[in-house]
Amino acid sequence: MNCKNCHTKLEAQDEYCKSCGGKVIRKRLSFKNLFEHISETFFNYDNKLLRTVIDLFKKPEHVIGGYIDGTRKKYVNVISYFALAITISGAYMFIIKKYFPEVMDFSYMTAPGQEEFQRKNMAFVQEYQSIVMMLYVPIYALMARVVFFNIKKYNYTELLVVFLYIQAQTSIVSAIVVITLAFIGLNTNILGIAIIPLMIIYSAYCLKRLYELSLLNIIVRTLLFFGVLCITLFVITLVVLGIMYFTGDLQEMIEAQRAAAEAHN
Repeated sequence: MNCKNCHTKLEAQDEYCKSCGGKVIRKRLSFKNLFEHISETFFNYDNKLLRTVIDLFKKPEHVIGGYIDGTRKKYVNVISYFALAITISGAYMFIIKKYFPEVMDFSYMTAPGQEEFQRKNMAFVQEYQSIVMMLYVPIYALMARVVFFNIKKYNYTELLVVFLYIQAQTSIVSAIVVITLAFIGLNTNILGIAIIPLMIIYSAYCLKRLYELSLLNIIVRTLLFFGVLCITLFVITLVVLGIMYFTGDLQEMIEAQRAAAEAHN
């Protein structure tokens, strides 16, 4: 018998191929072994996916630092994990939009007259959430380079790997938590608002472990990160306002807000 993956000759007692490491499959596909394969892939503690999710919380330096240092068999590789996060986020957006639209309703936080602008923003996020999710990564990596300016442990490319893992982990976990809470009838608006600061805290935790920093050091650098984030958001706001000015959306928003204020008075 030859390996079905690489065609290497196998011995009768072989359970795995000596050449490619693939599991030797001798039985025809049935519902029983299909279920066993699914269980082994997704629910067994020893599988890469579950181990990656757990260890990104328990010891992120082993997952992320290990990948950067060249240990890439024990955990799900960064590109596959990020791709999984994008897939889950897409399913999350579909479920929320179809069954729990109130989760994405932040109208209570919107100034009078800006409801339409907020609606357009949320529609854009829902439609292009994968692109938005990917754009976060290079921005966060650049910000980390600024925050850790005097520590040369990781270059920009390696920081991209760091934040690909962090972004994927927070996206996967937050999507599962929000959908679970929505299904059992709990209000998830507050959790939706809290995702960004929770991501910053988790990022700080991961960076603390990766850079082997003291608690005081990472607190100072997290505060610096907030400062850089504020500057970044200010620049992005200016760019968005510039785009809105040339498209006419800014004037429309101002007029809507003025009309709302007059109606209120």
